Amino acid sequence: MSNPQQLRYSKEHEWLSATEDGVATVGITEFAANALGDVVYADLPSVGDTVTAGETCGELESTKSVSDLYSPVSGEVVEANQDVVDDPSLVNSAPFEGGWLFKVRVSEEPGDLLSADEYTAFAGS
Repeated sequence: MSNPQQLRYSKEHEWLSATEDGVATVGITEFAANALGDVVYADLPSVGDTVTAGETCGELESTKSVSDLYSPVSGEVVEANQDVVDDPSLVNSAPFEGGWLFKVRVSEEPGDLLSADEYTAFAGS
């Protein structure tokens, strides 16, 4: 499993893209997607919702369990991935591409996000 070097990662297994005009993309890692199993339902934050770093902002349901979705940053949601709502299996098949979850206008980014190498060591993958 290869974690893209340009992303940053949370210890809750979410990834965060670099901000573009203050907006970052959030998803879950391949490690988390594999641990969840086949994702069958995604409850994502809505446009206009305020998310807080480290707090629950949605959930993913798989054939194995239900898992809370945590925001790696604080800010306002500007887009939710409707493709994932319509086809939650994208989280498993393309966690770093089409399986992204939401975009957020970042107001605060915690200092404890991990690099790809740090996350790989943390996840043991």
